[in-house]
Amino acid sequence: MPESAGPAETAADVDWFTVIVREHSTALVRYFARRGPRQDAEDLAAEVFATAWRRRNDLPREAVLPWLYRTAGFTLANSRRKHIDLPVDAVPESGAVRIDGDPELNLLFDAELRGALASVGERDRQILLLHAWEGLDGAELAGVLGISRSGADAALSRARKRLREAWGERMSF
Repeated sequence: MPESAGPAETAADVDWFTVIVREHSTALVRYFARRGPRQDAEDLAAEVFATAWRRRNDLPREAVLPWLYRTAGFTLANSRRKHIDLPVDAVPESGAVRIDGDPELNLLFDAELRGALASVGERDRQILLLHAWEGLDGAELAGVLGISRSGADAALSRARKRLREAWGERMSF
């Protein structure tokens, strides 16, 4: 008899998962559409939901959306790596951030803000955009980042400070 690929499926699992997909599919598609080619957004969201289905017993029922966003970040990173032919010896040791062609940043109309966001680093940018665009609060950010609520609040505060410093006195939030 073949081994099962995941946990046994129940009617309650199917009902719960159907609700999850209905509630969060639009948010995930938007998340991916802001960060890459629109034509890939639905496929990437489907990949996240497939992972959620396989890991349904591990998924925190009280924090589904943050878990989905965290998984979406990993899925997006994996997808981007698939499209970049870069020999391992050519990968820079330091965290040089590639900005050219980044749809997430190209959507921002203000050149000064784009430059400030480009200078704060990938993690700070992720935190700022999850908070601003996806509307995640401290608890949800904590779930996405895999850290405590106080750690997420501190990370958001530090990211805002770095953005303010990068942008100078022009920023008002």
